[in-house]
Amino acid sequence: MSALDHYLERKSAVLAQRRADFTASPEKATVRIQARSWVAGETGARPVKMGETLFITDSSPALAGHGLGPTAPEMLLGALASCLVHTYLIQAVLLSIPLESVEVEVHGAVPMGGVVGLPYEKPPQIEEIAYTAHVRSSASPEAIARMHQAVEETCPVLNTLRFPTKVVRREA
Repeated sequence: MSALDHYLERKSAVLAQRRADFTASPEKATVRIQARSWVAGETGARPVKMGETLFITDSSPALAGHGLGPTAPEMLLGALASCLVHTYLIQAVLLSIPLESVEVEVHGAVPMGGVVGLPYEKPPQIEEIAYTAHVRSSASPEAIARMHQAVEETCPVLNTLRFPTKVVRREA
């Protein structure tokens, strides 16, 4: 018996209920989310409120920060890692694949020239984003491959990075 078995059973029941709810009321299938951040006084740290949770983000001392929390680019990679793990859990349930564990590592690189005011040819953005999924399961290699493919197709954060959506600035 895997440590994840009870969680995956609960996840299965919740997913079945959500599918029933969405079928009955398709407008409920879209979940509205938000995040908010501000500067915390002299430290320059940036608290970020997501749902009911407050995180502290900061820069490294190399950019006048204090290293009080992850940087914004690290948060983005962390969001991707978390969403991938969650999507593996969902797909394991949907595909009836037993899981012992799943861990995702995400790596990237941030060219900082444009960020610090140096000339740049293209807008600064996180580059070379890659992830490795470590999945432990008694399922066949073919079943695991189907799960990897399903995750690639259905992970919302991964798809947002691969197929960017328009981001607009609204007037305050």
